Amino acid sequence: MLTQNAMSAPAPIISIIVVCRNPGERLRTALESVWAQQGPGPELVVIDGASTDGTREWLETQRARIVVLVSAPDDGIYDAMNRGVARAAGEWVLFLGADDRLADPAALVRCLPALAMTGADVATGEARFDDGRRYPPAPASAAIRRNFLHHQATFYRRRLFAARGGFDTALRLMADYDFNLRLLGGGAQFELLPGLVAECGSGGASDRGTWAGYREEITVRHRHFPAWRCWPWDAGSVVRFLRKRLRRARP
Repeated sequence: MLTQNAMSAPAPIISIIVVCRNPGERLRTALESVWAQQGPGPELVVIDGASTDGTREWLETQRARIVVLVSAPDDGIYDAMNRGVARAAGEWVLFLGADDRLADPAALVRCLPALAMTGADVATGEARFDDGRRYPPAPASAAIRRNFLHHQATFYRRRLFAARGGFDTALRLMADYDFNLRLLGGGAQFELLPGLVAECGSGGASDRGTWAGYREEITVRHRHFPAWRCWPWDAGSVVRFLRKRLRRARP
């Protein structure tokens, strides 16, 4: 099922791409945070992976407020994100999961002046998790350590995905890290945005602290850096995994 409510309006500045599968009630909070934005509304693209929990039916009732709505089987989060980019029309794209939300009704308005003036390819701000953790963007020099951008707080020029290739769907948890490193290695320009862009749900697919995530982090690191530079940071990934596992094992 595909519906598109775009008229002959000018191309939007920002496309918000929300991907989900069986998200339950939390999706409503994510979409409400987009609909509540002040100023010119972003283009909203929702890619639903053929949900069976009533999400598809609820989205149908909201189709007047969704520019692009797709509900069909996909091959995971990054395949859904690629599909969203392919259907978006905005100059910039920002990705939200069903358990994420824009920080407040002025989140996009705060970013628009910088997005309009910058010559950068990527503009990124701060993300905060609902357990209190805050993640400002890290400098590019830290890119070998771990993913240095949070996609929920990062605006990408849409043209980058055609020019540099989309997310690698062979990766299940760290394809955004891989994409960011591809951009960095290809000479893309990054700019910092002021303030908080998004609130993120803790315990998401890449935040669960599973070994699969850390293993993919190591795999991606070795794709982009010489092995001798990776080894100390690989050990750091193992330590972070063990530390998180021990913390969760405590009563």
